Amino acid sequence: MAESTQTQTLLKQRNYPLIFTFSLLLIFVTFLLIYNPQPQNPIATSDFSDFTRPSTFPPVSSPSRILSNNDSAVTDISDDNSGTVDDDSAIENRDLAVGVKWELCKELGAVDYIPCLDNWNAIGKLRSRRHMEHRERHCPVPSPRCLVPLPKGYRTPVLWPKSRDMIWYNNVPHPKLVEYKKDQNWVVKSSDYFVFPGGGTQFKNGVNRYIDSIQKCLPVIEWGKKTRVMLDVGCGVASFGGSLLDRNVITMSFAPKDSHEAQIQFALERGIPAMLSVIGTQKLTFPDNSYDLIHCARCRVHWDADGGKPLMELNRILRPGGYFIWSATPVYRSDERDKEVWKSMVALTEAICWKAVVKTFLDSSKVGVVIYQKLVSSSCYVNRRENNPPLCGSGNRPNNSWYVPLESCLIPLPGDSYKWPSPWPDRLIDIPPTLSTERNAEETFKGDTKHWSALVSEVYLGSVGINWSTVRNVMDMNAGYGGFATALINLPLWVMNVVPIHEPDTLSAIFDRGLIGVYHDWCESFNTYP
Repeated sequence: MAESTQTQTLLKQRNYPLIFTFSLLLIFVTFLLIYNPQPQNPIATSDFSDFTRPSTFPPVSSPSRILSNNDSAVTDISDDNSGTVDDDSAIENRDLAVGVKWELCKELGAVDYIPCLDNWNAIGKLRSRRHMEHRERHCPVPSPRCLVPLPKGYRTPVLWPKSRDMIWYNNVPHPKLVEYKKDQNWVVKSSDYFVFPGGGTQFKNGVNRYIDSIQKCLPVIEWGKKTRVMLDVGCGVASFGGSLLDRNVITMSFAPKDSHEAQIQFALERGIPAMLSVIGTQKLTFPDNSYDLIHCARCRVHWDADGGKPLMELNRILRPGGYFIWSATPVYRSDERDKEVWKSMVALTEAICWKAVVKTFLDSSKVGVVIYQKLVSSSCYVNRRENNPPLCGSGNRPNNSWYVPLESCLIPLPGDSYKWPSPWPDRLIDIPPTLSTERNAEETFKGDTKHWSALVSEVYLGSVGINWSTVRNVMDMNAGYGGFATALINLPLWVMNVVPIHEPDTLSAIFDRGLIGVYHDWCESFNTYP
């Protein structure tokens, strides 16, 4: 009688969703009792074997050896996991469920494995390393398909902004940099943490004083207004770029994977934009005329090497009217070697028509800097005594710099009609100066911005179960005009905008908006740490 009364009450209240859910539950339990009378593991792998499609991938062979620089013996990093879950067994069970064979990378250094930068077989066959060929991309064929393991003792990363100052030691267990740079205040080990005091090779007294000194000697830089997008060459642990975030400057910090152990890995763990790259024989994966400012503090690049190609590459990606800050010993020391380097730099910058607007000694850091400005008009090129280096051809020259050799020429300048992007933050939503002149381009750009703004606010921020307070770095694998990054701009995170090389080239517009990004081919691995 009580049950009948409760049922009538539910019907009177029109609680139909509850009734429907309860009915489904009864049907499901009845089904289990009829078709599964024997108790067994409900998620056993064998239960799924008849429902999985056969893999369309080729059989996986054992991945090539990942060797250290000294070709040490290979060790199995899973041997220490006694008493823990058998990762290989778990992966094998999942393999059966999805029809693909996966296995953990077990070779020495597997936790830091980057396929296209750690291909020691290809690197060993290089005829020359003079131009940093061994630090460039050499992707293995076929690509390894093992899963990179976590470092032993890995923990959930420290949240931003605390992570800028300290990270877990076990997440990036590379202590050599502590000893190597101990007199420069880069990083120190404290208990279970690496701590970053904000020092650097050229700013031992603190990076913020160094930044203030630059603004003081050249106020027109206007950090976070006129200067929004910056490139830091040979960035160390990226303290310079990390500090500039407080001034609304987003810095792409880059360095090669070399003897400065894990500097980019430190930067990424700290939550600072960074990537692995080198100025060697190929162009950087950025479009022409993209960066407002480029910085080099003792970055160990020989700008006059190979006929000045490295500096001409900076000239290519530096925005007309933009600045190059060079803080290095040839600027302020007078020994013979530094004097020769300075002499070569003067000759080269004059040849490419860069104007030295500041050359001074920073009392705050006890170092000297020179600041060059790239001109807007090509008139200087025309009036040179020698056409060396020459202007690049004016044909259909692609912006895309993926696997393109460095050039010994200067890209033409736009002239007096050139327009610098609007001050930040207006440039984020203004029409980019480099937007395609094709029909409907402006309408498409505005529509993309509106689309992502609505999608992020209505779906991403509330309906996908992401705790955005724990997210610091995001990658947009097909960025378009950067609409997704624009919609996330008020969150405490940064976005790496990737424009695939087979998609329309919109990367210049992304930089015009005050965002950062790169070209990439997703058939190959990305230049970053696991």
